[in-house]
Amino acid sequence: MLTIRRAAERGHANHGWLDSFHTFSFANYYDPAHMGFGALRVINDDRIAAGRGFGTHGHRDMEIITYVLDGAIAHKDSMGSGSTIQPGNVQRMSAGRGVMHSEFNPLPDTETHMLQIWIEPDVTGIAPEYEERSFSDAQKRGRLQALVSPDGEDGSMKIHQDARLYGGLFDGDESATLNLAAGRRSWIHVARGSIVVNGTELSTGDAVAITDESRVELSGGKQAEVLVFDLA
Repeated sequence: MLTIRRAAERGHANHGWLDSFHTFSFANYYDPAHMGFGALRVINDDRIAAGRGFGTHGHRDMEIITYVLDGAIAHKDSMGSGSTIQPGNVQRMSAGRGVMHSEFNPLPDTETHMLQIWIEPDVTGIAPEYEERSFSDAQKRGRLQALVSPDGEDGSMKIHQDARLYGGLFDGDESATLNLAAGRRSWIHVARGSIVVNGTELSTGDAVAITDESRVELSGGKQAEVLVFDLA
């Protein structure tokens, strides 16, 4: 079964320096029909003005993944980690028993466009962790490259949950299939461009929940960048 979540149906908050679309309930956006999907709790589609960002704030017991589409984001945290994440880099932070961090757009005249993803962990109270890895366009071109997983599949970063996140780039005749084990489900988010998912065309910001199906089939991409979640 496919359940479509169109871009325009998402929650929206424009704070001036931050223009954010919320796939699931977040902050002042509350929709009891969209509280999450399995362990997937947040997909925030954020545009951050040049030189602005999130001041130091705290998280705990959450797997937080940052995926930069355009621009850059400068990260600093209470673990002593600090780096500037650019397109192609993916950041994974396990908040564990507590971490403080800040995220700023360091560019003086360019907006940053990024996705922030939260996945609920299967263990709580652990020491916080930070990791960052680069995935080239070639690794994602016409295929699904594992970005995070519970076991480090295909060079991915490990998270504390039975969940996998893949990233792919598709254009023209490029296609890919992800087989789903019995009882598993998938969430597909189109970061940009358009693509056909199991026969349904999706455009930038659209998403689809797939349940009671044996596979995810991606085809007919038009400059598409896609994130695919494999969830229990």
